[in-house]
Amino acid sequence: MDLEVRHLRALCAIADTGSLHRAARQLGVAQPSLSTQLKRIEQELGGPLFLRERTGCRPTPLGLVVLGRARPLVAEMRSLIAEARAAATDADGPQLRIGSTASRALAGWLRRLRSRQREPVLQMDVSPNALLRMLADGRLDVAFVHEVEGSPLRMPDGLALRVLVDREPQFVSLPADHPAASRPEVQLSDLAGDRWMIDPTVDGEWDAVHRMLRAAGLRPRVLHGDYHTAASLVATGEVVTVCQPTCQPRPEMAVRRIQGDPLGVRLVLAARTEGELDLVFPELWEAYAEVARESPGYGEWLNLVTA
Repeated sequence: MDLEVRHLRALCAIADTGSLHRAARQLGVAQPSLSTQLKRIEQELGGPLFLRERTGCRPTPLGLVVLGRARPLVAEMRSLIAEARAAATDADGPQLRIGSTASRALAGWLRRLRSRQREPVLQMDVSPNALLRMLADGRLDVAFVHEVEGSPLRMPDGLALRVLVDREPQFVSLPADHPAASRPEVQLSDLAGDRWMIDPTVDGEWDAVHRMLRAAGLRPRVLHGDYHTAASLVATGEVVTVCQPTCQPRPEMAVRRIQGDPLGVRLVLAARTEGELDLVFPELWEAYAEVARESPGYGEWLNLVTA
């Protein structure tokens, strides 16, 4: 078997994530396939590259040697791909490849970029770490992502970062007829008897919500599902869920601040150069400020913290 760049990229992903499961997800392959690939690589190189432990994978001394040579090669290949794609984009017309996790600011951001003759192509993903990896690999030009408190992003080397909001408090969406919805902010104890729905595929989300509930002394029933499903179930009175403070309420759903703001995220724009950030950050800030003003509960919160 001849080693290829994809094999080196797989080794780096396993080392960066510390887990075959997480690495497989980042690479977009099945875990059994990645495990088989790792065994073949180890056979080719003559020894185990990772120790498999209950808590994950840890490089062996041989693994550290291989990773030390693999990372520069992978980085060079990323640069080659990025430069080639940039040249191809210039030949076909200026396109801006944007990656983003969900945000109500997206529509206004894209609209503003188009008005300045930047044609955006959008790639959505619930995983900010996956988007950052795509950015580092040259498959995106910029990535707008969130970092959940207590779950630092796995930031690839060489990226330029700009913080949009250092701490955005997360609110809760609940049925409009819920007793707690009659107040402008709710205590977690008001929701002790409710089912919660959490999307476990969002990096860091489940751990953060679990910590928040545990700190409040709550052990509620928790359902797993994406937030489109959660919004539907909130509207029918089945669950409550955390949400962005810019989330728009509906007749059957209320959005409320959680007393004490126990859960927050950091909003970050990433690119490969500061120049790329300069080209798109002002439009993103304008779009975010616009949706913040349109969200009464969040607008009031912002006025309080900036007064």
